[in-house]
Amino acid sequence: MKTAIVTGSGGLIGSETVKRLLEEGFNVVGIDNDMRSYFFGAEASTKDSVASLVDLSDKFSPRDIDIRDREAVEALFAEYSSDIEIVVHTAAQPSHDWAAKEPHTDFGVNATGTLNLLEATRVSAPDAVFIFTSTNKVYGDRPNTLPLVEQETRWEIDSAHGYFEYGIDEDMSIDQSKHSLFGASKVAADILVQEYGRYFDMKTACFRGGCLTGPAHAGAELHGFLSYLMKCVATERPYRVFGYKGKQVRDNIHAYDLVSAFMEFYQAPRVAEVYNIGGSRHSNCSMLEAIAMCEEITGNKLNYTLEDDNRIGDHIWWVSDVRKFQQHYPNWAYRYDIKGILTEIYNAVSA
Repeated sequence: MKTAIVTGSGGLIGSETVKRLLEEGFNVVGIDNDMRSYFFGAEASTKDSVASLVDLSDKFSPRDIDIRDREAVEALFAEYSSDIEIVVHTAAQPSHDWAAKEPHTDFGVNATGTLNLLEATRVSAPDAVFIFTSTNKVYGDRPNTLPLVEQETRWEIDSAHGYFEYGIDEDMSIDQSKHSLFGASKVAADILVQEYGRYFDMKTACFRGGCLTGPAHAGAELHGFLSYLMKCVATERPYRVFGYKGKQVRDNIHAYDLVSAFMEFYQAPRVAEVYNIGGSRHSNCSMLEAIAMCEEITGNKLNYTLEDDNRIGDHIWWVSDVRKFQQHYPNWAYRYDIKGILTEIYNAVSA
């Protein structure tokens, strides 16, 4: 039976991927050892999410495996072997700040874990499609060198610049910039995924995401800003904005739209591809603009403070140019914009 392996299966993108693959008739094996609760506390635990997937279908098999455990990963892949048609790797340590506290853990999960999965795929299921959720942080703080103009509620790129209309494309250099340790570990993983594609002719893709979001996100202060922000506004918790006067811009893509992109790639895979993927000009906002939208949706006022210091390696302005992916997969289109995303998150928080 055709089988899919999804790492981080209880997380935002992992759980959305599991649901979609089950709909497509896959036997889905989910790898998740709830490290998110170790990173961000009990509120960020993925246990309930995994349990709901177990209840959803008997075709979902959860495995409590640490992707840093090479032997356990290799044994799992050997168990399913050539039945594996797709591997979607979403498991990660996702925070700038947290990485600096435990660099070995961060690099072990993000880089060594990815190597373990790639090698297990190469040995046991070399024809499988391997999809990696990379990040725009592989570009480090290079986007901050762009000609940015301060506006009333946001930073915006100069209208004369080539990125103004569509956003930042895949040709931006990842060199000579500050990445944060998290960014560096994701660079290592990103390059490994590309190299396994090129060197071993495997069907691999790096999706360099902007802000990935949706109602299933267990948002915490150090990761998942839209989810955590809406939670704070809805429950009248205080909130901290780190640097840039709250005018930093993020493009936001709903988990549904990202997973739809994964499925397009699976159905017509390529070798060692790299895609910037995010909300693009279709769905983006600054922190101040996100706060205003959350206040409008909830009817509450947010008690927030503006911190002078930004997070190390953080972007002032990021909008993804998704035209490369759209050219390769013209049937893919967005379902959600920023207002739709926030409304859905609010409904989930209020349930």
